[in-house]
Amino acid sequence: VFSTDRIIAMSFPSSGKQSFYRNPIKEVARFLDTKHPGHYKVYNLCSEQGYDPKYFHYRVERIFIDDHNVPSLQDMLKFTASVREWMSQDEKNVIAIHCKGGKGR
Repeated sequence: VFSTDRIIAMSFPSSGKQSFYRNPIKEVARFLDTKHPGHYKVYNLCSEQGYDPKYFHYRVERIFIDDHNVPSLQDMLKFTASVREWMSQDEKNVIAIHCKGGKGR
């Protein structure tokens, strides 16, 4: 996990067998709800898989970027506009960004 004051980069929040070697989704939700209650938004940049957004109180935005590829300019602009809007709403707001492994996209 990489973190600044307002940006958290992590690997995919997983369940089942994947949670043994990736972040367990329930633990990720617990961490975010404890440290940033009501002030976080999760960005899923993984085109390969998703999860139920209810874990994160439906504050999840998904941008479909294929593994080992760069995003399209349109997707990059959509992402940055969304982040800018979320971050400007409240100085306590943070974002948690992930792809599959947490470092590629």
